Amino acid sequence: MEPATDMPGLILRTPEGRPFLFDPGALCLELLPTGGPGLLARYEVLHKPADLVRWAERSRLPDALCPAVSASELADARALRDALHRLAADRAHGRALAAADLDVVNERAAREPLAARIDIGTGVGAVRAWVPGATGTQLLSTVARDAIDLFTGPYAHRIRECGSHDCYLLFVDTSRPGRRRWCAMERCGNRNKARAHRARRSDVGRVALAE
Repeated sequence: MEPATDMPGLILRTPEGRPFLFDPGALCLELLPTGGPGLLARYEVLHKPADLVRWAERSRLPDALCPAVSASELADARALRDALHRLAADRAHGRALAAADLDVVNERAAREPLAARIDIGTGVGAVRAWVPGATGTQLLSTVARDAIDLFTGPYAHRIRECGSHDCYLLFVDTSRPGRRRWCAMERCGNRNKARAHRARRSDVGRVALAE
């Protein structure tokens, strides 16, 4: 997982190593590609506290956060991520949300969140900065609060799973028409178009043979 420079989202890589931009549409959903419950555990990247710091730097949060993360906060991050994975998948497929997973989110959200401040910028401007001493607990509280906003907000019904049969990336469709189907057009969208094109050519070939 790498940072995207000019657009919101993350640079992920296909199993073949090709990079693509994935914008899940919300901070809380950006945590999901770091691993997950069950079979998704094989994609785990949050092995050390520094990995969570690195994720924060690559997320849509403003720059220069650099929280101090402990081993217990790293474990909390994985627990929150796994709960969010299950909740987002349940919402995407119209299933009831599990109370135990909601409890995980609510418990993290009840803690103190990250705090921002205004610093002097260049010329007569000002810049947004973080209050020094941010912790992993504050980071997770901010992520959990973002999840509450998402799951209770106007886009809750647009939480979706990628339409490709072999991709399980979750996102919220914030586009105006609300017709997003793929994690990214450059990956699963194009793969689907290629499969559809091959299928049409195959159908044409079968019709020609039949004639």
